[in-house]
Formats: sequence, C-alpha cells, structure tokens
Amino acid sequence: MKKVIALISDLDDSLIEDTSTKLVASRGIDPGKFWGETVKELVTDGWDPTLAYLSKIVELSGEGRPLGRLTNADLRAFGATLDTAEFFPGVDGLRAELQAVASKISSEIVVEFYVISGGILPILEGSPVLQRNCNAVYANQFDEDPAKGITRLKRVVTFTEKTRILFEINKGITPAQSAANPYLVNKEASANDRRVAFENMIYMGDGLTDIASFSLVKARGGYTFGLFNPAKAESANRALNEFIAGDRVTAAHAPRFGKDDELGSILRATVATIAKRITSGASTIT
Repeated sequence: MKKVIALISDLDDSLIEDTSTKLVASRGIDPGKFWGETVKELVTDGWDPTLAYLSKIVELSGEGRPLGRLTNADLRAFGATLDTAEFFPGVDGLRAELQAVASKISSEIVVEFYVISGGILPILEGSPVLQRNCNAVYANQFDEDPAKGITRLKRVVTFTEKTRILFEINKGITPAQSAANPYLVNKEASANDRRVAFENMIYMGDGLTDIASFSLVKARGGYTFGLFNPAKAESANRALNEFIAGDRVTAAHAPRFGKDDELGSILRATVATIAKRITSGASTIT
C-alpha cells in the first residue's frame, strides 16, 4: 500500500492574488468599495465574512445588475484565464517536484496536492494550473437557474468547514463522496483506515481563516506554514502576531515555491523528512 504525503493549501493570497477580487474587478466593480464598504457593512452587522461576500455576489448578479448575468460556466471561463503567470512563482509544477523528492526516498510514497479555499469553486475548476497540479479543490459553490444564472448559495467553506475537509482528506473521502453523503465524514474510522495521517500533512495559508486548520494539523504532528507578503506591513504583522507568536505554524515565509526560494526549499526538505520517517516505520497513522 502506498503512503501519502498531502500538501494542503489555502488559495487566495497564498498561491495567487485574491481570485474573487479579480472576478469583481473584471466585471467593472471597484474591489476597494466591494470589500471595504459593501461586504464590510454586512460583517459589521454580524454576518459570517464568507457568507457576506458570497451573498453580495449573488445579489449583484443578474440582468441589469452590476455584475451582470453570471453562470457557473462564466465562472469556469474566468478561471481559465488564471494560468501560470497569474500564480505565485513555483506553484505550477510544485506537486511533481515534491513527488520527485519523495520518490528518491521511496517509490511507494505519493505526494498529493489539495486546495481548500474560501473562493469560488468553478473559478478554481477552470484554472489550468489547478487542473494540472491538484488532486482535489474545495471551495464555495453556487446553485443556478438556467435562465437567470447563479441565484443562491449551495456550499460555503467557512473557517471551521476547512477543518471538516481536512478530516475528509484524512479519511480518504473524495469531494464526490462528500457531496453524495455530507455525514460520511462523521463515520468512525480506525487509525489503519485513515488514508492520510495528519502527521503526513503540510498545511499552508495566509489568513485568519486558516488558524483553526493550522492548529488541527500542528497538534496532530503535521507541518504548518504561514504565508505573508513582505511588502505589506499588515500581512507581516499578522504572520508574526497571529501565526508565529500564537505557536500555530512551524514557520512563516513569502509565497515563493521554487526550489531555490526560501519556502520552496523548506517544503522540499519537509517532504524528504516525512518520507524518511514513513520508510523508517516510525509513522503513527492519525
């Protein structure tokens, strides 16, 4: 039986600049006003931030509305424009390079790449980079009326929903299986029945929405990396005060994934370390 190492990452501002911001901008809406006024007003009123921005996208979509008629097919077509140049350096091809590192240690080890995002699923599904590199992507979904386009929310990936998805990956539950039976994740599984041990997970993220996932993976022996933009003081301060000082991450780095980049080099070393532990038989599946 092959052993699995899972690289799991947030998407927006972790692997690529915010895709929902790119979407509203492409439709002629000022992103600063959308996030700073329209969405902020709902969050101030007690809305969950993810629900707030998704509900506003639905509200602003349709004939004669600011976003215009918007379908899931339109969102996938927009995602198709997000190819290599749009992503941070080294994302495209990262899984294959990490697999090469693991294969040098054991041909029985498989490296998989998952994205768990607070973004919009059809956009992710349309991206050629994510299609080439990811085993699965998880994100928010809209239902739609064939005549009107998107009309309501279908699935929302909130802060704690990310931890539920981590358990699905841990237990080997695919997105299709989860969609068919949302309660499947609650089924008891023995240690030997869990496909990806938490200690064989590497989780990366840039925001406060990732903190619960950081804590879960780190507490169960996995590796966690905070990502931040060195050019933005707010991003650096969050990495220090929320990620590092809170002991939620192994380390924090700029999101550059090439083999000669700081984070890219550490990810390759981390995969090698996990692979050696697996082959030594010291691994305890959790």
